[in-house]
Amino acid sequence: MSPREQYTHGHHESVLRSHTWRTVENSAAYLAPRLAPGLKLLDVGSGPGTITVDFARRLAPGGSVTGVDASAEIVAQAAEFAAAEGVTNVTFDTGDAYALDFDDDTFDIVHAHQVLQHLADPVAALREFRRVTKPGGVVAARDVDYGGAVVQPPLPGLVRWGEVYDAVHRSNGGDPWAGRALKGWALDAGFTELEVTASVWCFASDEERAWWGGLWADRSLHSAFAPRALEIGAAGQVGLEEISAAWREWAETPSAMFLFPHMEIIATV
Repeated sequence: MSPREQYTHGHHESVLRSHTWRTVENSAAYLAPRLAPGLKLLDVGSGPGTITVDFARRLAPGGSVTGVDASAEIVAQAAEFAAAEGVTNVTFDTGDAYALDFDDDTFDIVHAHQVLQHLADPVAALREFRRVTKPGGVVAARDVDYGGAVVQPPLPGLVRWGEVYDAVHRSNGGDPWAGRALKGWALDAGFTELEVTASVWCFASDEERAWWGGLWADRSLHSAFAPRALEIGAAGQVGLEEISAAWREWAETPSAMFLFPHMEIIATV
């Protein structure tokens, strides 16, 4: 990751609680029809590796997956996860989305989930993804659009959370409304053949609310989001505690729901 930007969430347990939930089914279903045994895939920003390992299972036999992430600590965790799962056609390493350590035309698929929103120059990253993709291969990206999130009931603390999150994310060099920008970024990166789709995460059941509300209640106080909010003056400690309490209130409200919209692109090289 460039010195121009910082990763908004960090890798606190409350963040990984969300990231380790992700699979191809709930986070990359738009790409699933393109997955086939024997293909070679690069997962940029692979995090704790749950999607990456899922890809590896789907590309066996004969296929392989490489996961890269900026954090050496999270790369080690992903490698441990793959070993524990007994998946051997996947490797993990540290890497820079702007300068991937691979030759031109190396991969059939380059994938990035919730990555471009955190980059100061997503177009440059997409050009780099294109460079390492074989002719006829695809670059696939999915990013959330915080500007389109729907929260019910709109508790004052959660309205405030949206404002603070937007300020923190932008101060770190990224774009929390990245979803709606994906198509334009891909066109600016030189892609001409695009498939554009959308999907949502919706958290409404008692179990889903307890999980989502609980992890954001913790993230609001303990993840990298909190000190950055304090540093830039987006919120004070009392304000963060009020946001955390609002998430817990939301989780305990039977009629509550939260919807996160995502845009997805599959760009042919």
